[in-house]
Amino acid sequence: MKYLHGFLTLMVSVMCCALVTPVLAQDDILKQLESIAVIDQKIMMPMRDGVRLATDVYRPKTEERVPIIFSRTPYNFNAWRDGELRTRTYKSAYETVKRGYAYVVQNERGRYFSEGEWDILGTPLTDGDDALTWMAEQPWSNGKVGLVGCSSTAEWQMAVAASDHPALGAVVPMGFGAGVGRIGDWYEQGNWYRGGAVQLLFVSWLYGVQNDVARPTFGKDVSQEDLVRISRSFDLAPERPRVDWSKAFWHLPLTDLIKNVDGPKGVFEKMIQRKPNDPAWYQGGLYHDNMPFGAPSMWFVSWYDVSTGPNIALFNHVRANAADPEVADNQYLVIAPTLHCGYKRATEETIVGERNVGDARLDYDALIYGWFDRWLKGEDNDILEQTPRVQYYTMGSNEWQSSDTWPPEEASIVTYYLGSSGRANSVMGDGVLSIKAPGSDDNPDIFVYDPAYPVPSYGGNVCCTGNAIKGGAFDQRQMETRDDILVYSTNVLETGLEVSGTIEITLYVSSDVKDTDFTVKLLDVYPDGRAYNLDETIQRARYRKGYKKEVFMKPRKVYEISVGPMSTSNYFAAGHRIRIEVSSSNFPRFTRNLNTGGNNYDETGGIVAHNTVHHSAKYPSQIRLPIVKRSPRVGSE
Repeated sequence: MKYLHGFLTLMVSVMCCALVTPVLAQDDILKQLESIAVIDQKIMMPMRDGVRLATDVYRPKTEERVPIIFSRTPYNFNAWRDGELRTRTYKSAYETVKRGYAYVVQNERGRYFSEGEWDILGTPLTDGDDALTWMAEQPWSNGKVGLVGCSSTAEWQMAVAASDHPALGAVVPMGFGAGVGRIGDWYEQGNWYRGGAVQLLFVSWLYGVQNDVARPTFGKDVSQEDLVRISRSFDLAPERPRVDWSKAFWHLPLTDLIKNVDGPKGVFEKMIQRKPNDPAWYQGGLYHDNMPFGAPSMWFVSWYDVSTGPNIALFNHVRANAADPEVADNQYLVIAPTLHCGYKRATEETIVGERNVGDARLDYDALIYGWFDRWLKGEDNDILEQTPRVQYYTMGSNEWQSSDTWPPEEASIVTYYLGSSGRANSVMGDGVLSIKAPGSDDNPDIFVYDPAYPVPSYGGNVCCTGNAIKGGAFDQRQMETRDDILVYSTNVLETGLEVSGTIEITLYVSSDVKDTDFTVKLLDVYPDGRAYNLDETIQRARYRKGYKKEVFMKPRKVYEISVGPMSTSNYFAAGHRIRIEVSSSNFPRFTRNLNTGGNNYDETGGIVAHNTVHHSAKYPSQIRLPIVKRSPRVGSE
């Protein structure tokens, strides 16, 4: 799938968001790089088991030893593609070398010119240690290495940081959720799950990335000189047919999703059968909360990314649990109002989906290189003193803010209860969201969830789903005309309020099937009726008591379910309303629960569920919002 592969390759470097420049500018950047750098391409770096990983090195023309910024990736960084010179890697190298660093970029085991068999996150973990040792031992190296990258060039960093290699000076992971396994109550296992439901992004991603059962390779006797020359003609990148994922995701059973589009055979067929606590999740390259962590870190997260919650949870976990006080005290977090790896796309008028969130620009280069200058060069700069521990962007008021913690210390939890007279179905219903506790009467809201007619994903906090979902904030009013969406809104706000932190949800539910899902979406409703989505989540009922054991429902029995939390920072201006939507599907972001109580992944059909949300003194369905009291905003919408 060439278009998806091309999008993913943007994430191989710090300059992941740069536009492709004209041909003359491409020649210029290469000439500029050659003027300041020693270029050594297609080094076959040896691992301890004899496998060699293809590596390019760009280092300053100096006799002094220099620190290294290292990017390891499953994506194609070859400069020659389709007979043309592509300069994203050269741009990254130039920006790094001109600041006095060597830039080293490497393909994971089994990718392109690298030898061996590929698996997600570039396992085995020893490859990371071996690469750090090799770089530290080079005569031009000062022995300090920093890791940088977004998405799959970041996700392997945490597990490598757990080994506490002496050469590892600092890390800068961006959009790193697929490297986060289990953190506290989060069992996403690298974005594979949310609340026990599979996230379908990995189907389209693996179609474009995973190797087939066979791939072209070069023998060990091919010289480095020949590999450099050959790479101008062969970059070993597969050209897979485009797939219309808006249709392909509908196929059942799930095990055949990639097979059905004539995709490559690989790791997907095994992974789709794993449960959230499968032992296999703990044997690969994921980082889990029982592992140590050994590097100062500058974490970058996005509000409209696929894994904001677990990413922030990891920041808090390392800060609270790292054994080395210097590591624990040097964890910094930036949260931007962008899509996955979209940090540098922010402008004076940043549009995320349909919503204008204002001037969301930030000097990322100053942060990243200032961070590396401190930890890799040992410069006594003021990066630690001048950088807030947490920098986060508040949408609605459209401003960068800072805090020493996340959530901000000023945040206090306010509980909002769901209520209705039993007719919360659609935006035309009578669902309310109120701080007033419900009375004794239970007037439950009932809706029909048919897996053959799920609620479609419209915008949201997504990544990598091809043409199936466009991420970001979109007006949900048309969606809210569906009777299988329960809509609960506050009264019009007389004064504005800021919600910044983790949003927790408790629902009291019943159903006539053994297992089903419950979804929740948080929205900001404007005076003219526009309803912009902020975050969304899901919980599979069979995992309501945790992910170690499945517990099925009994017909019409009421159960308390803690739906997986959401995260945001949004200012709800005066005249706006806070809204949540409750349903049982959000497809194709999440797989459809077929409601049978079966495996789901190997089933070809489902049954209709009649699902109920209860709200009364006995069943106080609720959402708990972290509200920050600040002075009123000027000029907020």
